[in-house]
Amino acid sequence: MTRNNELRLLPWSGPDGKPCFLSTDDANGHLSRLADNTEAIQLDLAAELLDHASDVLSATDAAPDELCALAQDLAESLRDTLRVAESRGHRLPLLSPDTHRNDAEGPTLSASAFG
Repeated sequence: MTRNNELRLLPWSGPDGKPCFLSTDDANGHLSRLADNTEAIQLDLAAELLDHASDVLSATDAAPDELCALAQDLAESLRDTLRVAESRGHRLPLLSPDTHRNDAEGPTLSASAFG
């Protein structure tokens, strides 16, 4: 079972759009690596789409159909990005109750905590 008995939210949906989860202690297993690669692709595509959206929105001659398609693509990309953020947030290490931290500085995490 995974740390804290948590299931990993996978970056794709199952039938009927229902979320998919993975239960494993092996971060290097086939499905874990596939999920990591899929998340990276989704985030890269989101960055490319954001650049494209900036170009389209700065154009004065954008057609309504093009704007509608862009909005649909942005909504799908945002849904994927939020799923990645939720999944990664659940996998962050928990602070122990006796850990004292300066709220002005916030928690300190290693680079590996961010995938």
